[in-house]
Order: sequence, then C-alpha cells, then structure tokens
Amino acid sequence: MWDNVKKTSSVLWLTRPQHIAGSLCFLAATFDLLLHSLRPSPSLVGHPHPQPSFRPRALVLPVSKDAATLQYVTTFNQRTPLVPINVVVDLGGRYLWVDCDRGYVSSTLRRPRCGSAECSLAGANGCGGNVCSIGPDNTVTNSGGPGEVAQDVVSLNSTDGRNPGRVVTVSRFIFACAPTSILQGLASGVVGMAGFGRYNIGLPQQFAAAFSFRRKFAVCLSSSTSARGVIFLGDGPYVFLPGVDASDSLTFTPLFINPISTAPSFPLGEPSAEYFIGVKSIKVNEKTVPLNTTLLSINREGVGGTKISTVNPYTVLEDSIFKAVTEAFINEAAARNIKRVAGVAPFEVCFSSSNIGSTRLGAAVPWIDLVLQNENVFWRIFGANSMVGVSSDVLCLGFVNGGSNPQTSIVLGGYQLENNLVQFDLAASRLGFSSTLLGRRTTCANFNFTSNA
Repeated sequence: MWDNVKKTSSVLWLTRPQHIAGSLCFLAATFDLLLHSLRPSPSLVGHPHPQPSFRPRALVLPVSKDAATLQYVTTFNQRTPLVPINVVVDLGGRYLWVDCDRGYVSSTLRRPRCGSAECSLAGANGCGGNVCSIGPDNTVTNSGGPGEVAQDVVSLNSTDGRNPGRVVTVSRFIFACAPTSILQGLASGVVGMAGFGRYNIGLPQQFAAAFSFRRKFAVCLSSSTSARGVIFLGDGPYVFLPGVDASDSLTFTPLFINPISTAPSFPLGEPSAEYFIGVKSIKVNEKTVPLNTTLLSINREGVGGTKISTVNPYTVLEDSIFKAVTEAFINEAAARNIKRVAGVAPFEVCFSSSNIGSTRLGAAVPWIDLVLQNENVFWRIFGANSMVGVSSDVLCLGFVNGGSNPQTSIVLGGYQLENNLVQFDLAASRLGFSSTLLGRRTTCANFNFTSNA
C-alpha cells in the first residue's frame, strides 16, 4: 500500500505511492507556539542594534515567471551578511527549504536542538547529532531528500499596499536545509522553494506571527516573463496602477482542508497543506457540462476535489472531466466557426487563430466557469487565461489531461491564475478571487515596486 514506511523517533513517516488508501486523523496546529517563538523583540527581530519600533501591516515580494520552466520565482534576502536568494513559489508547499550544501555561508545560521519548540513546529521526523531531521519536497518533480530544521535571518520589504516600504527582518526564521540534489528540475539560479501552504512554518504563518498581522496573503501572477507579479503577505489594500485596489472587488468561497496530505512524503496523520476549493460544476458558455460529480468532492482517502497550484503551469483535469469539458468547448467553438487543428504538446485541443477575434479579456472564445458554493458564485475563465498561443496561427486550450486516477481531480494551474488576484484568508478559511484584472484595465505586473521608504 505504501512505497516506503519509515519510523524515526516515534514518528511514522509515509512516502506516497500513486494511490492512497485509509483514513487518517490529523494533528492540531500549534500556531500559538509559533506566535510566541517569532513575535518581534529586540533579541529576535531587526539588526543587532535596537531599532525604533516599527510594525508593518503587510509585506511584499516580487514574483517573476521563468521562461524556460514556467515556474514562478520570488526573491528576498537571507543570511548574515544578507544575500538575495531566488526560490520557486510553491503555493501549497509546507515551508521554505534552501540548499545548504552549496555556497551557504552565514554567521547567524542556527540549527535548533532536538526536542525544541522549533523542531516541534516544523514537524521534525527524527533526531541525529542533536539536529532535527525533516523531509523537504521538490513538488515540481515529486521528489525529496533528507534535510535539517534550521533558522536564519530573513529580510524583505513592508508595504502599505501601494509601494514597498521599510525593510523588516526576522532573525530566526525557521526553514529546512536541503541537499543540492533536490534542486533538479527547478529554474536556473534558484536555491530552493518557498512554501505558502497551510502549515505551522509556512511563510504566511511565520510572518503573521512575527509581526502580528492577520493570517492572510494574496498572490497576483504576471503573464509576462519580463514583468514582475507580486505576493502580499497580510491584508489589503492591494493597489495596481493606475490606482486600482483589487481587494475591493473580491468574490469569496470557502477553503477546504483535505485530511490526507497530498505531499510526496508526510508524517502519519498530517492533513494536506494545499488549498482546496469546492467546485460543484463546470459550465462552458454558461451551459453545464455533464460530469461525474463525485470526483469533485474529496473522499475519505483524500482523493478528488479541486486545488490551486503554482507548480503546475496549466490546469490539470481528471480524464473524464477533461474529455467532457474539452468536448463541450470544441462544440461551442465550432458554433462560432472556430476551426480545430492538430494538438501541440502538452495540449490536445488546439484551434486555428484565423477565426478567433481578440478582446480586452483575451481571445474571443467560449467562457469556462467553475461554479462554486452556488450558481451565483463562479470563477470565470476568459480567453486570456484559457488559450495559449503556441505559434502565430495556432491557439490551444490551456488544460491538460491528468489521467484516470489522479490524487486530485482538478488542479487549477498557474496560467489560469495569471492576472487574477487571489487572496487566502487562513484564519477565516476563505478564498477571495478577483477574476481577471484585465477587465479593470490593469494587470498583475502593474504593482509599483518603487519604494516609498
């Protein structure tokens, strides 16, 4: 049933096969302990010399799209002396992990002792040489390796939601030191992955605890490989030129917890750190697509449902859902005299662009709606997020077939998120989404990164 089962220091650690069986209970999070550990104080936050008191209401990170891998990469400063590090954004990842084997030099690197609060928060799965073991995952390649719980200085900009502000620092930010080998498959120049998932030491939880702001964050990915998108840690406003506050027009839907972890490896009883939403049906051109709706719910074994991912470049649909949605799309496109042409990998459904018009919201093609808690709440995918240009005269539907037995039935990928502001409210377990910002005459590349500090 399991590819590998390890027991270390009384923690049962599971490595996932393709299918999961069994129902597991999960461990309660210890956010209060994290809050106590990371709350700013002269000894924990800031430079060695005391600074005037400043508590940011939110933080900001730039996000770039790597042209070669289509991965989303963010940059911030770490270590002493501070150096900029590039890490792949993993929306559902559990924590920050960094390659410490190659070129990691820092006078403030600290490895918490076995049995410490930090190791407990990190979910350490063993102890050796008085350092805590942990299993960082490369979720792009679904691989992992041995790692150690560590702490070091992390520094990034605060924001008022309109511009970057003063630089703030957390001096004992918890992360995992990982081996160089698990960088394989990641964008050139990156040194790890930044996990924004529902986990005790995920980036949103640690920064919210350190600066006592609300456990919210928002992601706005740029569609361009030459213009940066943005991640906000904390509440809005989230303002884009020419003065559009994307936080004032969000539609909300509940976030769900999958009780079975979807990570490549995980401790027994751990729930998924990824973000699931409750898609009830799918419409094409406002017509409901016939689906096996049981696939849209998460079952007792953690299989099914819909999650949001930044490591999948395009939306992935279970085979029967893919066939039903693409058939409906092809039929609606044909009714508009849009001619189908041969597929171009990884896409199966492609069209000649000759009869496809262009609008402010992208290619003039049938809409795709993900219907959520009721018929009046839906995530509409316009042409800008559904069609991928593969040549000067061919556009492909940016959805791929995930096979007949995936762990998750619908994985909403990065391309479908671009130029949409998506807010994750961890305290309220709620997702807010803007639909495309193109409709408001702005984009995710329009945050003003000129500092006002």
